[in-house]
Amino acid sequence: MESTITSSKYTEVQGFLNANQFTWLVTGSAGFIGSNLVEGLLKLNQKVVGLDNFSTGKSENLDSIKESVSSDQWERFSFVEGDVRNLEACKSAMENADYVLHQAALGSVPRSIDNPILSHDNNVNGQLNMLVAAKELKVKKFVYASSSSVFGDHPELPKVENLIGEQLSPYAVTKYVNELYAKVFSKCYGINVIGLRYFNVFGKRQDPNSVYAAVMPKWIKALMDGEKVAIYGDGKTSRDFCYIENVIQMNILAALTDNPEADNQVYNCACHDRTDLNTLFGYIRDGLSEHLPHIKDVEPVYQDFRAGDIRHSFANIEKAKSLLEYEPTHFLNDGLQNSLDWYRTNLANT
Repeated sequence: MESTITSSKYTEVQGFLNANQFTWLVTGSAGFIGSNLVEGLLKLNQKVVGLDNFSTGKSENLDSIKESVSSDQWERFSFVEGDVRNLEACKSAMENADYVLHQAALGSVPRSIDNPILSHDNNVNGQLNMLVAAKELKVKKFVYASSSSVFGDHPELPKVENLIGEQLSPYAVTKYVNELYAKVFSKCYGINVIGLRYFNVFGKRQDPNSVYAAVMPKWIKALMDGEKVAIYGDGKTSRDFCYIENVIQMNILAALTDNPEADNQVYNCACHDRTDLNTLFGYIRDGLSEHLPHIKDVEPVYQDFRAGDIRHSFANIEKAKSLLEYEPTHFLNDGLQNSLDWYRTNLANT
């Protein structure tokens, strides 16, 4: 099921890319978001360099890209196995790049609480290396992944970019530091940098098997495997779930914007749509039960709230609409249906 909503600016930009080839560096290219960005760019006939150290990314994701694009498009992709914590690896991968989409990071609030040093090393030192490389190699635009976790405990809903509170986890701190470094590099060195605060991104290739798996793939796999689904807290915690196609759109719009006011900013990357976890569980269960009728009456189990979790996450996206001409094309229901179809096909035999 595909959404019928279109973004006129994005359609215009896609046409421009189909007619003009650039070189893009995507870090974290074997991961969930990175692999989808690579696929989206290759389908627009761009030249793409991927950089990944496979700490959380998977070679199977690159294989999946190869199957989904034409042979000519695949020939435009080159892969570098390397680590963003190594400055020379960053410079080597970035050579000749016009645009950088920096996605490489260690995600997950719980993982950062378990190992804050590792999260800092990957997320902060890794981005600092990438910014230094971008400065030296003079790329046109540096777009990087930030996070809604930066908002911390600020009570304002919906979340507006310039109103943040105290960060609640080491992961949130690393993403806030990323934003500070980006701002300083734009001021000190004149590079064009844009940050995207991702709000609960979901879609194909999101790993359900990690101990730190995101809620949606984790629940889908549990229901398919006949296992219990755990909800932390009372299930009234809410999130702004953002389908991967919206993230691809926003990265490309950010990289190619010709609006000088849009550069050197941070934007919410979301849908301005709010769903609580109880409702999400019902959507997933009902969507899967069409093919797995034995799960139609399954109920979740409730556990204690997790440390570091934000209670409600709901984005104001007016800044992105105004300055980037972003318009989400996929909302929760269309994206969820696409995701369920993908997981049923790809997890059935795992």
